[in-house]
Amino acid sequence: MKHLTFIFIFFLAVFGFSDALAQEIAILSGKITSSDGHPVAQASLAIEGTSYGTYSNDNGSYRLELPEGTYTVVASFIGYESQKKSVRLTGKKMVDFILKEETVALKDVEVYAKSKSQKLREGAFAVNALDVKPVVNSLSNLNELVNRTSGVKVRQEGGVGSDYDLSINGMSGNSVRYFIDGVPLETKGSEVSLANLPVNIIDHIEMYKGVVPAYLGSDALGGAINIVTKKEKKNYLDMSYGIGSFHTHKADLNAQIVFPKSGVIVRPTVGVNYSKNDYTMKGVEVWDESVRKYVPSNRKRFHDDYFSLLAQVEVGVTGKPWADDFFVTASYSKVDKELQTGSIQTKVYGMAERNGSAYNVSAQYRKKDFLLKGLQMHSMLSHTWDYSLTVDTAYRVYDWNGDYIESSRNEITGRERSLRHYKRPTTMFRSNWDYRFNPQHAVNLNYLVNRTGNDRYDEVDSSFEPSNDVVCKHIIGLSYHQQLWQDKMENTFFVKDYVNHLNIRQTDLYWQTGSDKVKGESTGNYWGYGAGTRVSFWEPLALKASFEHSVRLPLARELLGNGSTIYANTALNPEKSDNVNLGVFGTWHPGAGHVLYYEVNGFMRFVDDYIQAVVAEKEGMMQYQNVPAVHIKGLEGEVRYSWRRNLQCMANVSWQDARDQRKYKEDGKLSATYLNRVPNRPWLFGAAEVNYTFHDVCRKNSSLRLETSYQWVHWYYLTWEAYGAKESKAQIPAQHVVNAGVTYSLENGRYNLSVSCDNIFDRLVYDHYKLQKPGRSFFLKFRVFLN
Repeated sequence: MKHLTFIFIFFLAVFGFSDALAQEIAILSGKITSSDGHPVAQASLAIEGTSYGTYSNDNGSYRLELPEGTYTVVASFIGYESQKKSVRLTGKKMVDFILKEETVALKDVEVYAKSKSQKLREGAFAVNALDVKPVVNSLSNLNELVNRTSGVKVRQEGGVGSDYDLSINGMSGNSVRYFIDGVPLETKGSEVSLANLPVNIIDHIEMYKGVVPAYLGSDALGGAINIVTKKEKKNYLDMSYGIGSFHTHKADLNAQIVFPKSGVIVRPTVGVNYSKNDYTMKGVEVWDESVRKYVPSNRKRFHDDYFSLLAQVEVGVTGKPWADDFFVTASYSKVDKELQTGSIQTKVYGMAERNGSAYNVSAQYRKKDFLLKGLQMHSMLSHTWDYSLTVDTAYRVYDWNGDYIESSRNEITGRERSLRHYKRPTTMFRSNWDYRFNPQHAVNLNYLVNRTGNDRYDEVDSSFEPSNDVVCKHIIGLSYHQQLWQDKMENTFFVKDYVNHLNIRQTDLYWQTGSDKVKGESTGNYWGYGAGTRVSFWEPLALKASFEHSVRLPLARELLGNGSTIYANTALNPEKSDNVNLGVFGTWHPGAGHVLYYEVNGFMRFVDDYIQAVVAEKEGMMQYQNVPAVHIKGLEGEVRYSWRRNLQCMANVSWQDARDQRKYKEDGKLSATYLNRVPNRPWLFGAAEVNYTFHDVCRKNSSLRLETSYQWVHWYYLTWEAYGAKESKAQIPAQHVVNAGVTYSLENGRYNLSVSCDNIFDRLVYDHYKLQKPGRSFFLKFRVFLN
């Protein structure tokens, strides 16, 4: 069946290729001006009924390549009436637009151009796309926004700065890769994540489910998140400060300075987060001397301070004859985190902590028509000095009262006092070559090399054996993209080569880490491939399907541990998976100002050597291990509705069924967990949100935005459902969380004040192994944007 599928896809590609070559290409160009003759920059020019479109430049000029034919062309810009023209395109044609200032209320104007996020949703791959700009005034971190989308679940281990696990369509943890503007986020340092990245720099977020485009150069198995930053063309200053419950403070600064004479652009960015995380733990066991036994009580966290800093400056130029973009970036990140618990909350720490810092220097170069017309080259070179220190020197055992007794072992590992140092220098080079030989056809070649060292030693533990391991991977991706039948069909075909080179030199705890079996150098080579297609019958109905045979190489964190709460497992094998996605979507305009978008997706994941985190409850340590086979299937749906610029509603639900496929254990006996649902992971959950914006409240060019969101998670087992009696099995209970917020903006968003409340009803919220998250909390944020 699989062979027949690929034969069909091959003939589809060949047919589409020959069909497109038979079409002649026309060039539509012109100028968009206002009625008084001034150019309108960044005006939208869209081809009605297709995803073709562009924007005018600073001079009001535009240029667009299209197959010959008859089109309806729409020019629009905020504050002006949209203008339509029917155009017959052959060869080169110039069409100018003169936009009149709006003389009717904006609600009577319809804009036909689709946003970048909407175009991504309607592509061949299964992808969520989130616009950050509408919520940046109230957003405190990206995890909050990502967690509301269909098929995606963020599970935090505590409050601000706590470790978290993000799953996409049932695949979680390190199976999901993170990028910023197409570059792996790890270049900023291992401690930089969605939770502490400054939100003011973000334009939108792309979340690929299962099938990941080859141009990202990733070995992601479960999906990828690409954070796309703002690309303003003028000077601006964006500052915000927020204060919240549990002694939480957040400050962001993002700016751009353009020097007109030289064309040099400077972009400084600073993000600071701090929290004591002293929220109340409900129902934890503490010793009651009066009754001489442990009793459930409420206690505040007493050792969970968190501080993070990210400072970055970009210097470069754009729009030069020799470079469309050339930027050099230097960044510094720092995280200091006190550790309150292990991987389970009954393991309480009182003095252990983890500190990390990273310096990064990188350069990026992008050029269109590089060497020949239609060829775009984008290359990046980066080096990061990543360092972490885990302090575990107290011979104490703490309880939730903050009391302790002296012990003969340290807090985290139960061994000798430890000052564990990890230096993980990372060098990364990425080069992407995209050749578009006509509007319907493009070929993309992407190469990524990532080398990470692991120089580890301990200051005080003489029994610890230092080592300097190396993890290096090369990923090559080649893809072919086509758009056919006036963009009614879109196809993508790709192949990837993964090369994994390891040099394991550590030998300590070999009975736990397996280091005696894999010591020395080894190289593995793996292949992946896939395809995606999208067919639009008309705007309310379109189909998409994608398939990928993918490989994920273990991360340094999984192979070599983190020096504090995770043991190394040097014998880990790469994960392999066949990912299948099938979806239907569409946009309906039931009336003027009303827009309804829906999407339903089904998926299957057939995973071999699935990497799963396993916790030893006795000591609270974690280790990643291979599960021979896991099958995941699921279904998700999302509906979005908007009315003019006022009302936006969204609701989604996701079902994910992950089952253990290991029928026999190593001793040949039948496995009790065969066909069991994989434990400690949500399998049914949903979200909904509503926001309403009032315009010109109290004064002109102001707005008042009211928003609320609801998240629900069905209960699930903490351990394998085959173990123990049903009534005694540990469960993560059902979760119901309601959040709300109010934002008031003045002078078209120049000054913004927001107040939000998370977990309004103060529900008890769990995630990993019943690690409690904060109860009801408030956050106040003030933002100034000067352009």
